[in-house]
Amino acid sequence: MWRVAEPNEALVISGSRHHTEGLGEGMGFRIVTGRGTLVLPFVQAVRKLSLDLNEAELSVECVTTQGIPLRVQSVVIFKIGDDYVSIANAARRFLDQQKQMESRVRKVLAGHLRSIVGGLTVEDMIRDREKLTAHVRAASGSDMEKLGLIVDSLQIQEIDDPTGYIKNMAAPHTAAVVRDARIAEALATRKATEAEQEAKARMAQATRDSEIQQAGYQAERDEATARSRQAGPLADAAAKQEVVVQETRVAELEAMRREQQLQADVRKPADAKAYEIRTRAQAERDARISAAEANARETELAAIADAEATKVRGLAAAEATLATGKAQAEAAKAKGLAEAAAIAARAAALAENQEAVVAQQLAENWPEIVRAGAEAFGNVDHMVLLNGGDGLGDLFAKALTMGGTGLGIARQLLANTNGTGGPAAQPDPLPTDSVRIEVELDDSHAPEFPTKSSEN
Repeated sequence: MWRVAEPNEALVISGSRHHTEGLGEGMGFRIVTGRGTLVLPFVQAVRKLSLDLNEAELSVECVTTQGIPLRVQSVVIFKIGDDYVSIANAARRFLDQQKQMESRVRKVLAGHLRSIVGGLTVEDMIRDREKLTAHVRAASGSDMEKLGLIVDSLQIQEIDDPTGYIKNMAAPHTAAVVRDARIAEALATRKATEAEQEAKARMAQATRDSEIQQAGYQAERDEATARSRQAGPLADAAAKQEVVVQETRVAELEAMRREQQLQADVRKPADAKAYEIRTRAQAERDARISAAEANARETELAAIADAEATKVRGLAAAEATLATGKAQAEAAKAKGLAEAAAIAARAAALAENQEAVVAQQLAENWPEIVRAGAEAFGNVDHMVLLNGGDGLGDLFAKALTMGGTGLGIARQLLANTNGTGGPAAQPDPLPTDSVRIEVELDDSHAPEFPTKSSEN
């Protein structure tokens, strides 16, 4: 008989010697999975072993390392392993007791879970449940393997705390969570209020924009209506405006033509004439500037030449003046020496014979002395002689005595110089100022006497 194994079951065939790969000799049965096999009726027996998942709920009373009693509720999902060894182990233990597989697994895992919880604290269990499940699966792995089972999933569903330890531990966090919740609620309320106000503002703005837009549309409609009413007059006005524009354009073109004509006939010849005049004036100005610069240069050179000549003449005049000065100095020196020698000779003569020397000097200078005495009468405009010819004689005698008075003074000075002592002759006082002398003569007896007025 041909039997086929379903995907979730294994066929355990017994009744003859079989060799199954991976199993030792003498197992006495054959395992077939996922395929068909031939079974000899009345010789071999075929039984099925389910490979489906199984679920078991655990509720274990535990005590932590802190001595706090807890109730741990968990769910474990397990199945028979897919390899022949696991199927053979499970077949030997559960082939006829597959319904008891759940209670056996619950007992194994409860023992390991109780042992693991006894080495942990409540905080560790709360904060790291994965660690707890990993330790339980690792501790129960060898026992489950002996049963031919594997644990697909182990989840800690709930940890009950009869003493309220967990609740008290979570109180601060609960308060913080409540606080954060209230803050979040307030923020949410505020944001909601702001959103509502903003929404209302946007609604008002939208309403305003809508009304403005509607007013704009209404204005456009009114304008279009008015334009449609005024289309005829506007068309006439536009036609007239176009006519005016064209006439204006024609006038502008005519003005431009006239301007171009004036440019060609008047402006350009005038510009050419002005350009010619300016060019000639500039040429003449440049010629005058060049001539002035040449004259200035010539004058500068002439001044330089005159300065050089004046310098040469000055040097020559200076040398001549120097030579003349030296000659005059020599002459003055010679004259001074000669006068000094004459004075020395005169002094020697005076020492030997003073009278002779004085008399000689008076004789040599007598005409000058008499002339000096007569000069006193040179300023007389009108002279009156009261006693006639005698008075005139006395007058001339007094003038002549001036020379004698000078002789007396010379003698006194010589006597004082030689230290001869003796009374010095008192000279006659000389008139210091000119006096007015009026001379009246009898015409019959008065001689002819020249006066200053008559001389003039």
